[in-house]
Amino acid sequence: MDAFDSAQHERMVDKAVALKPTLSGRAIAAAELRRIPDQTIADFQAAGFFRMLQPSRWGGLEVEPRTFFDVQRTVACACPSSAWVLGVVGVHAWQLALFPLPAQEEVWSSDPRTLISSSYAPTGKVEKASGGYRISGRWSFSSGCDHCSWVFLGGFVPVDAGAPPDMRTFLLPKSDYRIDDNWHVAGLRATGSKDIVVDNVFVPEHRTHRLIDGYKCKSSGNEHNRAPLYRLPFGQVFVRSVSTSAIGMAEGMLEAYCVATSKRVAASEGNRVAEDGSAQSVAARADAAIDEVKLSLYRNFDEMMTLARAEKEIPIDRRVRFRFDSSQAVVKCATAIDELFTASGGRAIFLDSPLQRFFQDVHAARAHYANNPDKPGRNFGAVQLGLKNTDYFI
Repeated sequence: MDAFDSAQHERMVDKAVALKPTLSGRAIAAAELRRIPDQTIADFQAAGFFRMLQPSRWGGLEVEPRTFFDVQRTVACACPSSAWVLGVVGVHAWQLALFPLPAQEEVWSSDPRTLISSSYAPTGKVEKASGGYRISGRWSFSSGCDHCSWVFLGGFVPVDAGAPPDMRTFLLPKSDYRIDDNWHVAGLRATGSKDIVVDNVFVPEHRTHRLIDGYKCKSSGNEHNRAPLYRLPFGQVFVRSVSTSAIGMAEGMLEAYCVATSKRVAASEGNRVAEDGSAQSVAARADAAIDEVKLSLYRNFDEMMTLARAEKEIPIDRRVRFRFDSSQAVVKCATAIDELFTASGGRAIFLDSPLQRFFQDVHAARAHYANNPDKPGRNFGAVQLGLKNTDYFI
């Protein structure tokens, strides 16, 4: 795609808006189920949401990142867990496009709607073997894994002494792992982010993707999937898949706050809470924070896509900045949600209140490693001060 397709963007976002009442109605039951309901996955499949970042050669839509993330953000207004699963599972179609073509064929040739979950933290053991690797271990937080037939697992390939680390993503079919149902949590309860357990399984070379190739935007899959979308750095796309839901959570929280507060009457004084200056100010600050992080998201991807279309490299100093912006989005949204929650009164703590759900879920999102602003903040500051970049997940 040579330019932003505004008509396609509007169609996809409209589909997400139309699903909001249904997703809100399922939210409590989904939390009790501890995974996304099958019908929600079916709704997302019917809408084409999981195929937004999939290559056109497999029937995918190859939408702009802005479209993908606006759909995720819209879904998060209604059900943060559903948006979280949509984001992380949906972005895996984009990463599979970077794998060697034989890996893409294994996953999509029989069913292009096949889904992949993940756990990127390199917590397992990797050994070299003829034609590939043998891996074992336990990987946590594999969101949406119950609905997926394959999984991406992170790991370090053994290297010679003095050689740079070789971190890769390993692609495994469901027959090669088991799911440990240990997802009992307070926030993002419906994401079903359970553990993946692997016992000495062989993974062929073609089912691996090197982190350094994603960093350099020179992956094997680029030979076959040539759209500008696939010339973006892996880290830039992935981190936004776990931070953008927070923007929708803040929007949903503000909407719920305004509805509830407009009807509230202070028990002690009998005055309408909506007429209280502090109640008004907290709404204004939240709206301003949401606008800021949305504009940052749009600006960053507009800049990256302009360079990708021109087949130009994205400067490291900008990538470092964009990585920091992604982590800051969650921090700023969590702060806005905290203020709205505090101003909402005692009724907000009841389990049937969407206010407490947004509060719990945004703090679960903030706990994700990629949403911790400390490391990207230090790196961003160091680069500004003339030091070298130390982060390859940008």
